[in-house]
Amino acid sequence: MNPKQNKQLYWQLPFLALLIVGTVLIIRQQHATPYQKCAGGIFGTSYHIIYQYDDDLQAEIEAKMKEVDASLSMFNKESIISRINNNQSVELNDMFVEVFQQAEKISEDTDGAFDITVGPLVNAWGFGFKHEQLPNKHAVDSLMTIIGYKKVQLASNGSIKKSDPRITLDCSAIAKGYGVDVVARLLEEKGISNYMVEIGGEVVTRGISEKRVPWKIGVTKPTDDPLSEGGELQTILNVTDKAMATSGNYRNFYYKGKRKYAHTINPKTGYPVQHSILSATVLTNTCMRADAYATAFMVMGFEGAKKILERNPDLMAYLIYDDKGETKVWFSPSLKEKIDH
Repeated sequence: MNPKQNKQLYWQLPFLALLIVGTVLIIRQQHATPYQKCAGGIFGTSYHIIYQYDDDLQAEIEAKMKEVDASLSMFNKESIISRINNNQSVELNDMFVEVFQQAEKISEDTDGAFDITVGPLVNAWGFGFKHEQLPNKHAVDSLMTIIGYKKVQLASNGSIKKSDPRITLDCSAIAKGYGVDVVARLLEEKGISNYMVEIGGEVVTRGISEKRVPWKIGVTKPTDDPLSEGGELQTILNVTDKAMATSGNYRNFYYKGKRKYAHTINPKTGYPVQHSILSATVLTNTCMRADAYATAFMVMGFEGAKKILERNPDLMAYLIYDDKGETKVWFSPSLKEKIDH
């Protein structure tokens, strides 16, 4: 080694030492930083959040979730969406506009299988606020005149324009996922790189868990027992840096006579869906998209869902379906490596 090379090495050694020491300190700090846990209720369901940070952020997290509630909850009579449904004057905020525009895009992409105007039909079939006598064809046809995502628009003046004042909006199939995204954004803004946010079964994860491994999220095995809590798991997915949402008919249904009525209503027909999918789990980059597409897949059925997946490479799905009385599974090829065998 010549003197010039010796001199270069001499100057490089301190930098290498600093790099090694810095890396060791970062790793030690990561191991020393505790994982915080918080839980509670919001949006008519429960939430569980785990994140690696020095401080307890539960107050800030709940404040963010309450902002979503004040914008998109139909159970909050003073929320923006409730005021729109009551044809009251209201100023839209960024949260409402973001969700409404995303809902429009997904409605277009799914040819109306996802539709935030479907609420009156859901209520009529006994799955919303009311549970009355089942609707006849005349009642369904009448309600269909106020169903359809193209009948409501975001006007240029920043208001919601309806083609009929009786039209109501219901964002319950997308707002919960959006709430997960909002909390995840808050954690990202704090520089938190390891967390899991779950609201009512909808999840976003980043980094690694407290056990220093990828986050593992279970997919519940469908069962016809509506009283089943938690239930047996169909599979466990290694979910990291992804959002995940599940929609299924196996918990929310009832029998009238000998016929089973599932809570997923097809906005294009006005009737509960009758096909083989028991549950649809969707993974993608935002929980809002995962939530909405999981609902759409329940409406579209097996073949319709696969067509959507083909033209949306960011989406992955785990579908549980009935094949002549036998429960079977289909999943996106890109999901295979995430299944925890």
